[in-house]
Amino acid sequence: MVAAAQGKEQFVEKVVIIGSGPAGLTAAVYCARANLNPVVFEGVMAGGSAGGQLTTTTEVENFPGFPDGITGPELVERMKQQAVKYGARMVPEDVLAIDCAHAPLMVKGDTEVQAHAVIIATGAVAKRMHVPAEERLWNRGISACAVCDGALPIFRNKELLVVGGGDSAVEEASYLTNFASMVYIVHRRDALRASQIMVKRAMEHPKITLLWNTVLVDALGTQKVEGAVLKDVVSGATREIPVNGIFYAIGHTPNTAFIEGQIKLNETGYIVTVPSSTVTSAEGVFACGDVQDSRYRQAITAAGSGCMAALDAQRYLESHEG
Repeated sequence: MVAAAQGKEQFVEKVVIIGSGPAGLTAAVYCARANLNPVVFEGVMAGGSAGGQLTTTTEVENFPGFPDGITGPELVERMKQQAVKYGARMVPEDVLAIDCAHAPLMVKGDTEVQAHAVIIATGAVAKRMHVPAEERLWNRGISACAVCDGALPIFRNKELLVVGGGDSAVEEASYLTNFASMVYIVHRRDALRASQIMVKRAMEHPKITLLWNTVLVDALGTQKVEGAVLKDVVSGATREIPVNGIFYAIGHTPNTAFIEGQIKLNETGYIVTVPSSTVTSAEGVFACGDVQDSRYRQAITAAGSGCMAALDAQRYLESHEG
């Protein structure tokens, strides 16, 4: 009873799930079907709206079961409906903090809820360049996920641009060569930060062109990306090149600020989990999705780890009954 936790009585929920992207909602489906009556704080942490980054994606063509594709918002809504159908309760709020020091655990937002187990699925947000045309052209040629969007018709047989200099940038560029006619990697320095094997791959690929000492300063186009404005950081000169897609590969920021000091994080802020599980350093707290996965970052892998978190939480609760 969520309302009871607002002050009338201290009712302890079995499971609270923080986040409503594919990880959180899959966890909600599994927890609800296990009669754990989960409370889901939908939040607005990842992507600026409940449902996380997926709600900012126009077409999802790589989620199994949808041969004709599905929009990100529709996929999230279907997951939510399924979770609610089986008994999950949605709270349209962010969580500001959790207290893992004492049992039961305390989840604090506008509503405060006590719980025996907490599943954190708050996701991560792609870092952006904040060029002037970015908001207008986001998902209209500007993207932060080549694997998610690279195969879309608007990018096929086109010249594309990747911003970044690490392994992720080279991986994204290499993936895009399966569809593009040419892929430019724009990097602000005169050498990539990527591993040597990745640098060799980029240098030798016939469809990849490296643009050194260069930064993206704007995108061209009104309804879709038609070009990029680049600046040479050495000379200061700017130029325009025709491209039909711009992909950011400059990293992600996990939504973990609200749990700093409560749960072990790695050097880049992702939640550390026990290998092959979703168990965190705090007893009764589990993590799934992009908040603990800095490598794959796909809706389907997030959903899979959400299932894992629900099963881990269920087993934890069973082992602590009585």
